[in-house]
Order: sequence, then structure tokens, then C-alpha cells
Amino acid sequence: MTERLADVPGALFDSERSRVHRYMDLVVGRRGWWPLLKYEMAMLASGVPGALGLALRARLYPWVLQSCGRDVMFGAHVILRHPHKIRIGDHVALDDNVTLDAKGTANQGISLGNEVFIGRSSILACKDGEIELEDGVNVSYQCLIFSGSVVRVGRKSLLAAQSYLVGGGHDFETLDRPVVEQGRPSKGIDVGPGCWIGAGAKVLDGVRVGQDAIIAANAVVTQDVPAFAIVGGIPARIIRDRRENP
Repeated sequence: MTERLADVPGALFDSERSRVHRYMDLVVGRRGWWPLLKYEMAMLASGVPGALGLALRARLYPWVLQSCGRDVMFGAHVILRHPHKIRIGDHVALDDNVTLDAKGTANQGISLGNEVFIGRSSILACKDGEIELEDGVNVSYQCLIFSGSVVRVGRKSLLAAQSYLVGGGHDFETLDRPVVEQGRPSKGIDVGPGCWIGAGAKVLDGVRVGQDAIIAANAVVTQDVPAFAIVGGIPARIIRDRRENP
């Protein structure tokens, strides 16, 4: 059984645990030599270039995943953490340097539907949270999806380059303690189907985005977005309804 994970800084520097145990807890997600051996064997294929690398990762990465569908492409240097809590559907592509981090103790981890694309250097990261990308979701390069509870992106939604979904935050009311030592609340994020999150946009914790909404480039969304709305600005405000004539 996996031990309950401490916060990352504490877990990294916990001298009461061996380096191997810290590595198992933070990266592999399970204690034991067999899970460690399987993980290490799969990750040997991480940096193999070209068609050989694609073939090796397609064969070895599913060993450590909870489930993996047909015709899944893993680019070079794809990182998997707590892979036994990662589920991948059919016809999925993960470009180079993607990170799927399902870290947590009681969470369900990461679920990718069918025909999902994750662009180069994008990160999906859990901290005792869950991330679900439904069928047909397209995530461009250098995006971040973070979840401390539940973050869901509806089918055929598009996240443009360097957009962030930040499903968590920090308490800061106590003045005699650093923010990093205070609580980490999370309400989650829900993005409906058919949405477009523009380049550089940031959707903050607790926001619900209605279906077919559009968030303009570089917007910071702090409040719920109605279905079919176009929003923009910092903080984001409604520009118009897509169903109305411009």
C-alpha cells in the first residue's frame, strides 16, 4: 500500500526515509521492488530517438499504466509519475517532453479519452486531485493543467499554447506563517464541451466554463463563464454571446 505523501519539499528532504523510498513515493507511486523494476524498465525507452523509440515506448509504457488503449503514441522524454493511476483511451498522442503526474494517495489520477492530443512540453499535474480530458480534447504546447481536487475538460475543447488551468490555491490569512505552510484549498475547474481557451489564458480555481465558450488570449478568468460567451481581459469580462450577430 502506498504511504500517504507529504508535500513535495518535505518528501524530498525527509531523512527518515531512504532515497529509494522517497523515489518510490514521489515518482513510482508504489512501494516494492517489482513496481520499481517495471517502472525503470519502461523509462529506459524514454529518450530513445526516432521510430525505434516510438516502438519501444508503445510496447513498454503500457506495462506501468492502469490502462492504455490502441494506437497510442508516446513522444520522446514523456514522463509518467504514479502511472498506475493513469488511464489512456484509443488513438491518443503525447508529444515530446509531456509530463503526466498523477501524484496522490486517495485520488483517481489522470484519465485521457479517445483521440486526445497533448502538445510538446505540456504538464498535467495532480496533488491528490484528478484530471479528466474527454474525447477529442486538444492541448497545445507548454500548457499546464493542475488539480488539487477535480479538473475536467469537455469533449473537443481546445487549449491553445501556454494556457493554464489552475485547479487549486493557497490560504494566506495567517500572517505569522509563510503562505507555503498554510492550507491548499481546491474547488476544481470544469470546462464544458467545445470550448476554446486562447493562448496564454489562465483559468483559476473554482471556475466553471460553459459549453462552446471562448476565452480570449492572455485573459485571466476568475468567475464562471456562461455557455457560448466570449470573454477577455484581466480579470475576464463578457465581450459578447456567440449566438448574437457581431
